[in-house]
Amino acid sequence: MQIRAITDQEFAQFQGMLSRIAGISLSTAKKSLVGGRLAKRLQHWRVASYGEYFSLVSSATHKEELQVALDLLTTNETYFFREPKHFDILGERILAERNPGKVFRVWSAACSTGEEAYSIAMLLADRIGASGWEITASDISTRVLAKARSAHYIMDRTNNIPRDYLSRFCLKGIGSQDGTLLVDRQLRAKVNFSQINLNAPLPKLGEFDVIFLRNVMIYFNADTKREVVARLLSALKPGGYFIIGHSESLNGINDKLAIVAPSVYRKPAN
Repeated sequence: MQIRAITDQEFAQFQGMLSRIAGISLSTAKKSLVGGRLAKRLQHWRVASYGEYFSLVSSATHKEELQVALDLLTTNETYFFREPKHFDILGERILAERNPGKVFRVWSAACSTGEEAYSIAMLLADRIGASGWEITASDISTRVLAKARSAHYIMDRTNNIPRDYLSRFCLKGIGSQDGTLLVDRQLRAKVNFSQINLNAPLPKLGEFDVIFLRNVMIYFNADTKREVVARLLSALKPGGYFIIGHSESLNGINDKLAIVAPSVYRKPAN
């Protein structure tokens, strides 16, 4: 079946949908990306136009397909120990200040396929030990969360993992699994993956010592950034740390946090 190229009007429909549901602002430069990512779903449903597919995902009877479309349009690239200075600060400063009598809690928001959450877990297991900490990791995409829960990655994506962490916390695949690794089962058990839309009211998660929200706000407009940051800061303990991507800034978004280092902020203690 011949699928017609996505039109400006059809792109605008998906652009509006993604903004409304996830708060993500797609520039017109993403038109071909949207068309490419959704093309197989048009083939699957045997519809010839993106307008027909939009009508399908917008109907009350196809909520599962709406999630499929969101999964395809919100997937972002990540890798282990991305932006390593953040892990240096976590290991050398933040953990030095923690209360050893309380469970140390970290939220990896918009965790994608899980590399960030497992990087944090390796560091905490190394510095704190097998207990005394826990990680919540979330994303809007069910597809990337399934990948994250599997904890199974190709070796090419693990180049930044310290060598001793590789040997201690990862299992190297052999035979049919050659060229892959699996994060250790005990480490996997410490990370709780949940589907959470940051552009909607948050479920009850408790309070966190550290929240990572990295390389996500670049997809939000200013109003959505303010709303999302305020929402997440309500789940951050007084004195807790808020970490964003190096290419991002809270200028004009929030003026209540103290800057600790580039892209690392701290909530007032009271």
